[in-house]
Amino acid sequence: MNSGILLVDKPQGITSHDVVARMRRLAGTRKIGHAGTLDPMATGLLVLGVGNATRLLHYLVGLDKEYFATIRLGWGTTTDDAEGEALPATPEMTAAALAQGEATLREAMLAFTGAIEQVPSAVSAVKIDGKRAYQRVRDGEAVEIAPRRVTVSAYELLAVRAGEGCLDLDVRVECSSGTYIRALARDLGAALGTGGHLTALRRSRIGRFDVDEAGELEGFDVAASMMSPTAAARRALPVVEFTAAEAVDLGHGKRVAVSGAGDEASADRRGEPFAAVAPGERLVAIVERRGGQWKVVTGFPQEVGA
Repeated sequence: MNSGILLVDKPQGITSHDVVARMRRLAGTRKIGHAGTLDPMATGLLVLGVGNATRLLHYLVGLDKEYFATIRLGWGTTTDDAEGEALPATPEMTAAALAQGEATLREAMLAFTGAIEQVPSAVSAVKIDGKRAYQRVRDGEAVEIAPRRVTVSAYELLAVRAGEGCLDLDVRVECSSGTYIRALARDLGAALGTGGHLTALRRSRIGRFDVDEAGELEGFDVAASMMSPTAAARRALPVVEFTAAEAVDLGHGKRVAVSGAGDEASADRRGEPFAAVAPGERLVAIVERRGGQWKVVTGFPQEVGA
């Protein structure tokens, strides 16, 4: 199988692009993409697409995610994480951090759950007039990023540890794509009057893809780890089964009439993407229902199989 999805457990201290470069060498192809990066200090799940399965990544990027993180209260940093320079802290901030009880912390965290307006960190990859925010910061420009609406479905306090002039919180976060965990740390510290930044971050899940299934970068076996495009699509999208003849028509870009189970499954989901699967577990296309027909929005060449 020369196309598929790879799950990699990124180690700390390297960029996601370093991982992609390594996997290109291991897979023997330059056609590899990712479904969302991690900062160098972060570890955990990276979802990579190989060959023609890179076309599937567009439908994986927006999946919800789960993280385990450590937030340090007591001061902030220029990057909202441990890689930035420490911002000035006052005795009052230190005292406020050490005085926080679990009940107060949970109540403060509750304010950052649900649908919230979040301002990404200034050193994020958000584009401002076509240029990454972090590049503008490096170039000495003042950066103002508009808030973005994200959803934090879980923000749980797992443990609290007092340190020298600080309080460390171990947390679990479930959130929508586009949520910045270091911004959650920054904003929690601001709300408590303590300052705050992220000291550790691990991504444990993207949609139904789990880091427990991922291989470590050292000794990674591409052939043994490759997940078929069909198997990956079944985890991320609703599926409609097509006959061999219908699959041929879809492969030629033709529209196919909605019928049978497909009609019932898609009745209230017009305009949403579905995975079109042919006999033999072959991913033919990503389709959308348009009226009484299925329309191809992303096609997959014949060689992409189960």
